[in-house]
Amino acid sequence: MKNKALVPLLSLLLLSSALAATPVNPAISAADILARTKILASDEFEGRAPGSPGEEKTVAYLVSEFKKLGLQPGNPDGTYVQNVPLVGITSDPSLTFKLDGQTIALENINEFVGPSSRVTPHIEAKDTDVVFVGYGVVAPEYGWDDYKGVDVRGKTVVMLINDPPVIDPATGQLDPKVFGGKAMTYYGRWTYKYEIAAAKGAAACLIVHETGPAAYPFAVIVGSRSRENFEISTPDKNAGHVAMEGWLTVDAAQKLFTAAGKDFYALKAAAATREFQPVVLGAKASFTIENTLRNVASKNVIALLPGSDPKLRNEYVIYTAHWDHLGRDNRLKGDQIYNGAADNAAGVAVLLELAQAYQALPAAQRPKRSILFLSVTAEEKGLLGSRYYAQEPLYPLTQTLADINMDGANQFGRTSDMATVGFGASTLDDIGIAVATEQGRKMEPEAHPERGSYYRSDHFEFAKVGVPSYYAKSGKAFIGQPADFGEKLINDYIANDYHKVTDEVKPGWTFEGAAQDTEFLMEVGLRVANGETWPVWKPGNEFKARRDAMMKQ
Repeated sequence: MKNKALVPLLSLLLLSSALAATPVNPAISAADILARTKILASDEFEGRAPGSPGEEKTVAYLVSEFKKLGLQPGNPDGTYVQNVPLVGITSDPSLTFKLDGQTIALENINEFVGPSSRVTPHIEAKDTDVVFVGYGVVAPEYGWDDYKGVDVRGKTVVMLINDPPVIDPATGQLDPKVFGGKAMTYYGRWTYKYEIAAAKGAAACLIVHETGPAAYPFAVIVGSRSRENFEISTPDKNAGHVAMEGWLTVDAAQKLFTAAGKDFYALKAAAATREFQPVVLGAKASFTIENTLRNVASKNVIALLPGSDPKLRNEYVIYTAHWDHLGRDNRLKGDQIYNGAADNAAGVAVLLELAQAYQALPAAQRPKRSILFLSVTAEEKGLLGSRYYAQEPLYPLTQTLADINMDGANQFGRTSDMATVGFGASTLDDIGIAVATEQGRKMEPEAHPERGSYYRSDHFEFAKVGVPSYYAKSGKAFIGQPADFGEKLINDYIANDYHKVTDEVKPGWTFEGAAQDTEFLMEVGLRVANGETWPVWKPGNEFKARRDAMMKQ
């Protein structure tokens, strides 16, 4: 590939690799992971967009690999695929505000992004009242209601990104007892904000984007939400969703608030308290959305390793990794392919490596319970492939012990640490800590829980329906490297490659670290599959009640 920005790191990486120990499991190979990543991230696969020729090539490749490894079809119908009916929606929106005789017409892309998930070609709303609802959160367990005393049916609601940052007056720091403190809860995710706005009957929901709290620039919103978006095809054509699921730049929001005679930052500060009251801005919002629609017959790919114990083989442990990326953008000059090497060709390569290692186990060491290797579609479109499996499981969720997810892989050297996203959520964390310790590694909580990573990958859709879910990430303490080496690599990736055409296989990638992490993931899965007890959510976890209710059925 063309990007050679990391060539100067090659000698350092080779030194780190030389210092690293040889992987314990001979069936796990860094070279295999690299080779498979190169294939999936090649231009031939066209960025692996759902509904594209790249999907056809990707699905065929994955099915072929599972067959070569000798794994059984994962779908009880005798195939390696689960059909996922999607609809592609390309939205062309307009948005204006009127107040005190003036009209504010926002510029699509530069000031707002306003797609719709309703499966209808034309959407129009005129003169809807505009209400600022703080962070748009209703959380009874925290005594929190940003909608208190206001009826927003048919109105346009404007809200802030993330959780309310509640300060503990005793410490002057974020209160860890409210919305997780520094860590994001599901209330902070944009998906929740659209869901609660819809439940309240709002016509449109506009989230004010700020780069600091979001941890990514507005350009990421533009790159993902202004293109073709996907939804699961439903009988009601998503009529229950808000008509516009929009984003405003902070400058556009300030323009609106100033015209309404309000101080945006003063209201933002007020919204971080339980006493906040919704504010009617006195503006009327009008919008239209022209949707171009197409049906997309996408696929999850799934393989099965049957359990060795006749009494337990109808219980399951799932490994997940999404195969899709952003595809090709013909609007770009020069390179048009979002190859998605790190995100997530590398994770799929690890999934295949795990399948290979499990299949290589001697009969006496095969796991008692069955293992499912599930590569899902449309993660980049809103976790749709994993959501579809969670809604239409091929095996009962009451017989599914856990989901173990992979999104990305350590392309570089071995580390003396790892990190758990959503640390402390379930007893899966305890297993992970034990396995990491046996590897001579330290398991850390994720460094930036405020970014909400737990809600941004496929394990979350399993958690949302109650299945204990686990997402461990590569460490940052690279053996033989300076202390800040790993953090610099992560920051460089986010700044220069994340969701960009430059996410390609780099010359310095060895995947020695990925091989180390694959051993870790395999051992965690084996302990779950052979365990005497099932993983459970820890007390106080937001998903525990859902699992408890599921298991009583």
